[in-house]
Amino acid sequence: MPLRELQYPTEPYSKVNRMKDRADYALETIHQIVNSCPMLHVSFQSPNSPFPVVLPMIGQMGSFSRPSADLGDVLDLYLHGYVSSRLMNTTRSADAQEEEKEKEKGLPMTIAASHVDGLVLALTPNSHSYNYRSAILFGHATLVTDTAEKLYAMELITNSVVPQRWTNSRVPPNAAEMQSTSVLKVTISTGSAKIRTGGPHDEKGDLEDEALLGRVWTGVVPVYSVMGEPVAGGYNRVGEVPGYIEGWRGEVNKDAEEYAREAVGREVGEKGGK
Repeated sequence: MPLRELQYPTEPYSKVNRMKDRADYALETIHQIVNSCPMLHVSFQSPNSPFPVVLPMIGQMGSFSRPSADLGDVLDLYLHGYVSSRLMNTTRSADAQEEEKEKEKGLPMTIAASHVDGLVLALTPNSHSYNYRSAILFGHATLVTDTAEKLYAMELITNSVVPQRWTNSRVPPNAAEMQSTSVLKVTISTGSAKIRTGGPHDEKGDLEDEALLGRVWTGVVPVYSVMGEPVAGGYNRVGEVPGYIEGWRGEVNKDAEEYAREAVGREVGEKGGK
C-alpha cells in the first residue's frame, strides 16, 4: 500500500469538466472500477478506418514486476485477444514504427469502464439520471513477448472472471494456445473517474408544486448484476458446483446489492442538476 494516496495527473483530455464534484483521480478508485468491470471498451485509431475503432474486451490491471501491488499502486492494464485480430495487428505495426524511431511508446488508446448502480427517477424527465461509476484510462499499448509475463497476464485475466479459475482448469496453456493468443500491456499515462450517488434532485419550483409531488413517484431503483445459479455444461462430469464458484457467487452478489443500495443514500456534495 502506498504511503499516501496516489493520483493520476490531470491533463486537458482527462480532466472532468462538468459536475467536477463527482471527479476522482485516485489510482485506487479508478483501478477498482476497471477491475470490477466485466467488459472494457477499448478505443484506438486504425490506419485502415476513417473512424476511431471501439472494441469490447476483457482486461485487468496488475503489475508483473510487483505481483503483490494493490489497487492504489501504479499498475499496467493487460488485454488479451486473438493473435491476428485488428487490434493486435495495429499494435504490432505501431511497435515496429516506434522501433524505427527509437521510441518505445506503443499504440495510443483510451479504455472506458462503467457500472450503472441505480435508476434515478425525478419529478421531470430532465432531472432523471443514473447512479453510476465510470473510469477512463489513457495509455500506450505494446505486445507482451516475454513468456512469463504473458502467462502472468493470462492468469490475471482468467481469475478476474472467477477467482481461482486458473488453477481449477487445464493449465498451463499448450503451445498452440500460447501461439494463437496475444496479450497487450497498456502503460497508463493518466486517467479519471466520475461517480454519481444519491437520490433525485429537482428544481425548487417543482419541489414547491404540491400537486406534482402528490402525483409523481420519485426515488431510486437500485441496479446490480446477479450471478445466477450455475448450469452444468453438456459434457460436465463433476457432480456438484465447486465451492470456490459458489462462495465467490454469494460474495459478489452480496457486495453488488449492498453497494447499489448504499449509493442511494450517499451524496457527493451535489447542488441540483442530474
